[in-house]
Amino acid sequence: MNPSSIEILASVLFAVAVVHTFCVKHFAHWAHQSPRGSVWEQLFHFLAETEVVFGLWAAALFVAIGLAKKSFHDPIAYIDSLNFTEPKFVFVIMVVAATRPVVKLAEALIALAARALPLREGLSFYLAALILGPLLGSFITEPAAMTLLALVLKRRYFDHGISQKLAYATLGLLFVNVSVGGTLTHFAAPPVLMVAAKWNWDTTFMLTHFGWRAAAACAVSTGLIALYNRKELSALSPVRDESASIPVWLTITHLLALALVVAFAHHPDVFFGVLVLFLGLVTATQKHQDALKLREGLLVGFFLAGLVTLGSLQAYWLKPLIASLNGNALFFGATGLTALTDNAALTYLGSLVEGISDDLKYALVAGAVTGGGLTVIANAPNPAGVGILQSAKVFKGEGISPLGLLLGALLPTAVSVVCFWLLH
Repeated sequence: MNPSSIEILASVLFAVAVVHTFCVKHFAHWAHQSPRGSVWEQLFHFLAETEVVFGLWAAALFVAIGLAKKSFHDPIAYIDSLNFTEPKFVFVIMVVAATRPVVKLAEALIALAARALPLREGLSFYLAALILGPLLGSFITEPAAMTLLALVLKRRYFDHGISQKLAYATLGLLFVNVSVGGTLTHFAAPPVLMVAAKWNWDTTFMLTHFGWRAAAACAVSTGLIALYNRKELSALSPVRDESASIPVWLTITHLLALALVVAFAHHPDVFFGVLVLFLGLVTATQKHQDALKLREGLLVGFFLAGLVTLGSLQAYWLKPLIASLNGNALFFGATGLTALTDNAALTYLGSLVEGISDDLKYALVAGAVTGGGLTVIANAPNPAGVGILQSAKVFKGEGISPLGLLLGALLPTAVSVVCFWLLH
């Protein structure tokens, strides 16, 4: 291992960015303590935006490379060499999936499933949303599932008087379930997508090796957390939607747009064309729409683009590390490393290791999806969830605590370890 000075600098800045994500709540606190309207208040508010973190330190890397080379030709060439399709896709899918017709349809379907359970609405809807919703991500993609669930859960729970303890337990559960719930197919979960073509994993393979384990993990984790918090969930008063009904034809056109974006997920020029047409439709039907999540989508895309920029230079130490591990070490190592780097980047680097056995392939991907809920950077859809939920009333204007997320994700992560590895 002979890293270049640029790779070392990228690793240092990557580590700083990771530390920064754990400090955002402190920055938010300092912003509230600063004089209103002061430069310090604005600066701390800026640094407290989770979605800004990796883009900010990626920009620092860009400038540093330019200064070191005394020319900005090299950093521009580096940026041009990267693939930013995923950040672009997450931005577009967030905008389309977060519209009122799509969210209302998703909420209605979850409510229909919840009515089949002989429980109070607050408890039955919670179970249906957090078991079925993440599994839906295997078909509409994980970022879309995260966006829909975050919006629905925010309205019904995070803005509806639940305790912070339940809020962080639900947040961790949501992130872990979405990470594992996208593994029923070979095209919806980013860490699976990175290896599926090279390793010839199709949907049949995913269902038989990952799918039933994912369903079991989502059901058991959700059941345990719902059981522990059953009194608080059952005591919640029902939330009624008093907005006007949506024309069926409009919901169908939104679903069509969503399907087109998913179908052309690897062709940004095409799905951006779909987005432009979709924006025209939304403008023409404003009375049936809420404000588009353009700001949230752009911030999440910026976060992921920064993660790609910094993460792409970590291969010099991650790739040999992956190659040196056996089955147990690789599964648990991938679970832990995923908390510090995007799980799709981790599986991509693993796919570059020649001669890796089928058992090690499974261990790498299973570990990557198992650890996908531990931090905001562990799985590509997580920043979308944070972007929507951090303004919820339960977090009192201070945003989401990374430590709170980590603690909330421990139980569902442990359940996933059992389902994906100990029962393997």
